[in-house]
Amino acid sequence: MTVAASCASATGFVADPVLLKAIVHGVDSALVMCNTAVRCVGVSAIPSRDPGSVTGLIGVHGEVSGFITVNMSEKMAVSLVSGLLQDQFTALSHEILDGVGEITNILAGGVKNALTNTPWGFRHVTVPSVIVGQNYQIAYAKGLQYLAATFEQQGPSPLLFADRILQVAISLIKL
Repeated sequence: MTVAASCASATGFVADPVLLKAIVHGVDSALVMCNTAVRCVGVSAIPSRDPGSVTGLIGVHGEVSGFITVNMSEKMAVSLVSGLLQDQFTALSHEILDGVGEITNILAGGVKNALTNTPWGFRHVTVPSVIVGQNYQIAYAKGLQYLAATFEQQGPSPLLFADRILQVAISLIKL
């Protein structure tokens, strides 16, 4: 079963298949570079608070405008960046935060490629930002198309479920 199919079956509702496929493509593009495998454990069309404490955020614009967020725990951030840089890190540092920004950029590039020649296509991305902390909320404008997919890290992983979760959300509005 493909990751997109597992996302669809995990949710029981029909998400915008173009956006879901684009998120999955972006996650696959980024995480293969991090030597990490994930499986989809949920999809939501309703914004909620991000569960992790590290969030990469990148703006997108062209025929549509919006942003992509990549949210994870500190342990997930350390794991992904360790894989990306082929180095061993143990705690949040400026290298980890830079790496989360780069992972966000790679993931957004994968989403951008997957959305080319679709109604949701965009041409440009901004410089990524990284938010560290919890209990913030993003205010979404009325009329945005929103979709979030939640992935669980496979293989040797932390004991707590929250430390194995990666959530990627896309919110777009047609201009």
